[in-house]
Amino acid sequence: MISETLFQNHTVFSFEVFPPKRSAPIDTIYRTLDGLRGLRPDFISVTYGAAGSQNSTSTVALAAAIQNRFGMESVAHLPCLYLSKAQALETTDQLLEHGVQNILVLRGDKVPELPPQGDFPHAANLIAFLHSSRLHLLAACYPEVHPEAESAESDLQHLKEKTDAGANHLISQLFLDNACFYRFVRRARAAGITAPIEAGIMPVINRKQILHMTSLCGAALPEKFTVMMDKYGDNPEAMRDAGIAYAVDQIVDLVSHGVDGIHLYTMNNPLVARKISEATATLFH
Repeated sequence: MISETLFQNHTVFSFEVFPPKRSAPIDTIYRTLDGLRGLRPDFISVTYGAAGSQNSTSTVALAAAIQNRFGMESVAHLPCLYLSKAQALETTDQLLEHGVQNILVLRGDKVPELPPQGDFPHAANLIAFLHSSRLHLLAACYPEVHPEAESAESDLQHLKEKTDAGANHLISQLFLDNACFYRFVRRARAAGITAPIEAGIMPVINRKQILHMTSLCGAALPEKFTVMMDKYGDNPEAMRDAGIAYAVDQIVDLVSHGVDGIHLYTMNNPLVARKISEATATLFH
């Protein structure tokens, strides 16, 4: 289980990976994990899969492999909107059987044609349900406000409800302007949110991919970034190198400002993760 003292010792550095497609065996991601293991992350989180899907098998299997086969601390994502109490207990029991005690609780994406289960309308409900000494519970936060929030104030109140319910570790959605993150952290601390906040960083190596992601989460595109994307977006290798440089620049600035941790969205690309890790290694260890 992630120790409560983790953030006291150093700036935390962690990764996110996602399970392979349903048609691919779990072994297809082992090469990625081999590449990430040598970078010494503090933990690796595993996404849950498609919106509305309640097939947790691949997430449990991958989190268990990270924990036991590769010897790294793992965190399993668990969206709650379409989850029943019985399913929540079944999934957490499976994770605990494999030694996985860390869960990132999310509401999850809404699926228009699929009615919610009703047991956990918000992440805070599942956090309160699971809160125990056996689990380390994490939650998500949005530096630029959740797209469905009524206001920045109500979004912050919902975040406070998550930490009050038992989440003691926060990971942010991606952002491309560090000033947005700093403003958010100041507001969160002023609201009484004391949990460590890791900054979610996504290396931009593909124009189409980042435009899709930012349209979903509402992240702003600063001028410095759009100029870079306009210049290199049609050259895959140049875009990759520029995207890595942009992420490194973000991380150096964040660590210099005393960020609690960096959570790198690897997109299952160990080459990009390694280049960023090598460029920033002395900042974390």
